[in-house]
Amino acid sequence: MKVHDLDTPALVLDLDVLERNIQGMAARCDELGIALRPHTKTHKIPEIAHMQVAAGARGINCQKLGEAEVMARAGLRDIMITYNIVGPTKVGRLIELARWANMMVTADSDAVVEGISHQAGHAGCTIRVLVELDTGGQRTGVQSPQDALALGRRIMDLPGLSLQGIMTYPSMTRAKPFLDETLALFGENGLPTNIISGGGTGHEAISKELGCTETRSGSYIYEGLSRISKREDLDPARCPLSVLATVVSVPTADRIIIDGGQKTFRARPTNPYGLIVEHPEAVIYGMSVEHGHVDVSGCNHRFRVGEKLSVIPQHAGMTSNLHDEVAGVRDGQVEAIWAIRGRGRVR
Repeated sequence: MKVHDLDTPALVLDLDVLERNIQGMAARCDELGIALRPHTKTHKIPEIAHMQVAAGARGINCQKLGEAEVMARAGLRDIMITYNIVGPTKVGRLIELARWANMMVTADSDAVVEGISHQAGHAGCTIRVLVELDTGGQRTGVQSPQDALALGRRIMDLPGLSLQGIMTYPSMTRAKPFLDETLALFGENGLPTNIISGGGTGHEAISKELGCTETRSGSYIYEGLSRISKREDLDPARCPLSVLATVVSVPTADRIIIDGGQKTFRARPTNPYGLIVEHPEAVIYGMSVEHGHVDVSGCNHRFRVGEKLSVIPQHAGMTSNLHDEVAGVRDGQVEAIWAIRGRGRVR
């Protein structure tokens, strides 16, 4: 099947660019001398995760238990979840995962680790744990090196847990004093730091400078080796993911409507949004629920109903989570259809 034979709107993935991004990040981390643990929340596709591991990744990182369950069922065996696992239901699922995958989680409070320990101890399994540091992200994480030490000591005392080290996000140079003091305190008190985990696509060198043993990068899979922050960064040579859309209306010479809106691309998208590959001068200036509104006044092209266009989304991870499947394409031919098995797994 040719790509333009796909019914629209369809999520399309250029396999050549995808493979280049995977190999490029693997090579960058090899050159830096830091292990890569790719974050799968961007793509949520086990087949891609296997490609990343085959290229040299030490394991994978998931954000939610549901994503980890999908990956474990597909044969991924070294999985970290960078999210506080809270409540008996979720801890029970974590313990079940630990029976057939090598699981590791992050935590930032006694309440989190005590909850995991209670059930893990009764189940006779061991969960690896990293203490999460808030080094400026102002999300989750302990607030000081002293807090990290206290939590690390608590983990060491609890059954069913194995302290492995520390984790932070994003890797920023300003985090170094916090990390250095934490590592010193852990060393002075005999706490292990087998893993020092940093993160952020484009922050791999900073992770290395901070002394991290691994880096968690995710968006590179669809954005290349540095983050995309504006429409001008979108480039088919680095961005393999696109939405194939059909022109369903040409109300005026200056405006067309495509069959993809907020349910296809992203709720409350930025303006302008995305890049129409065939006509970069066209501007997606608005979206309703199922329609994309495109200003084509700058194009020297007469658009027609039924014409198909390729749109690179500005936030590929958000877009992919709205679709059930993606078509892997090479040289205009559909080579594979992959289910996005982790989509919607917010629990």
